[in-house]
Formats: sequence, structure tokens, C-alpha cells
Amino acid sequence: MQTGDNLTVIQAIQLMLAPAVMINGCGLLLLSISNKFSSVVNRVRLLNEERRKLSSRSSEPNFGTQENQRLESIARQLDRLLKRARMVRNSLLCYSIAVALFVLTSLLIGFDYFAFVLQLKSVIIASFMAGLVIFFCGVIFAAFDTLKGYEIVRYDVVADE
Repeated sequence: MQTGDNLTVIQAIQLMLAPAVMINGCGLLLLSISNKFSSVVNRVRLLNEERRKLSSRSSEPNFGTQENQRLESIARQLDRLLKRARMVRNSLLCYSIAVALFVLTSLLIGFDYFAFVLQLKSVIIASFMAGLVIFFCGVIFAAFDTLKGYEIVRYDVVADE
């Protein structure tokens, strides 16, 4: 029972589920980037706690150059880790927004089929394409985070030598 642009119910459901593949992919990346975000935030907290302890001891007479160097190293690492946390957060936000756009695409496809609104085709395409663009931005932020993560680890190793 298909004529012209009309779809069968099964075809409409298939079209509605097509963005689910992207939702699934985003979900996997969301899971991994959430774990990475937790790790970065925990590292920031640990370094901040170490900085507080060292700072509270800085007025003591036995506070030496090693402790001063460690405080400087922590300050540099915290600055870099905060930049990294911002990139991970941006990636996390992009993936979340992309999932929302893909869900919206599915809903619009269903609404277009069941409400017989013919003007939604361009909105459906726009929401799906916007989801892809936002998803791509999340991938770019994740790539920059990976580069920044290596830089921080390299600095940490060099600073302790």
C-alpha cells in the first residue's frame, strides 16, 4: 500500500530506527568519554589536595626546594588538566546533544508519517545533519584531549627527572 512518497508503517519504523545506529555509536563514545572525564576530574582533585597540603606546610622552616618545585609542577599540571577537562566536557556535551538530535530526528520521522505533515522532510534532514556535525565536533574535542593528555603525562615524567 505504497504510493509516491507515502510509506508503509514498517518502512516508517525502519526510518525512525535508522538514527538509532548513530545513537548507539554516540552512547558508546559517551560511556568512554564519561570515564575519561571522571579520571581527569579525580586527578585534578588529587593534585589540588596535594597542593593544599604542601601549601599549608610552606611556612615551616624545613620546607625545601624540592617541595617548592613540586608546588610549581602541580600548578602547571592543574592548569593543563583544567584545559583538558574543558575539552573532555565539550566532547561529552557534543555527544549528548548529538544523541538528542538523533532522537529528535526519529521523532520527527514518526510525526511526519503519522501526522501526514509533508513539510517536515527538510527539518528531518536538518536535525540529522546537525546531529552529525555536533557528533563530529565531539570527536574533534576528544582527539585534542588525547593529544593534551599525552602532553601532560610527558610533562609529569620530565618534571620528576
